[in-house]
Amino acid sequence: SSGEAADSQHAKSNRRSKVTTERVALVVLCILLAAALIVIYRLCEFVRCCNLFKDDPCYKCEAGWELHGGKCYYFSNNKSSWNKSRDECRAKGGDLVKIDSREEQSFLERRLRDVMTRDEDKFWIGLTDSAAEGRWVWVDGSSLDQRFDWHNGEHPDGEDCARMGKERRVNCYNGISNSRQCY
Repeated sequence: SSGEAADSQHAKSNRRSKVTTERVALVVLCILLAAALIVIYRLCEFVRCCNLFKDDPCYKCEAGWELHGGKCYYFSNNKSSWNKSRDECRAKGGDLVKIDSREEQSFLERRLRDVMTRDEDKFWIGLTDSAAEGRWVWVDGSSLDQRFDWHNGEHPDGEDCARMGKERRVNCYNGISNSRQCY
């Protein structure tokens, strides 16, 4: 009987230690879960912040680039062809600009006024109809939205590349000679 009592006591002790171990494991898992939820919440707050305030604090541009509307812009005064300008942009990790909104177009018009040193200065944009005359596409392959005031009354026939600058509008000629193409 005293042996049975000892065995019973030992069994109760084992159950208690097993229950205690399970409780400790459960508490540790709950703490880890709570920590993970806090991290996820903070990340979501950060992403939401980035989406609301695209100019800061989340988006950063490399030195020499300018941040606006969640995009980085590089303005160059180098005199170059459309293709060479595009190659320069690509070498820097970008491409010629694709204008996605009237707000972006207005920003570029204002910014180019500051960069232009002469009235005849113009800046290449990522718009071309070199693949099919009259079918203007952006460098990403998307079609031009005709709602943009992009050609300022100029007739684009025969021209393959678009620039901004003259009268602060986008022009669909390369400005060197009306018969030349983008090279």
